[in-house]
Amino acid sequence: MKAGQPLTTIFAAPLLLALLSVVGLVAALTGDGWRDALSWAALAGPVATLLWATARRRS
Repeated sequence: MKAGQPLTTIFAAPLLLALLSVVGLVAALTGDGWRDALSWAALAGPVATLLWATARRRS
């Protein structure tokens, strides 16, 4: 990591993952149909990121 990175650079990815999680959870709780698809897609993002980071760290 570079020294002196701005806070927006440091917290951009965690903020995006948090927003995806909130959108997915709210969509899952508020309705059916297209909201189910939205919740699956939004909640798959953080899971996919976790799997990618784990695979990258092991190699």
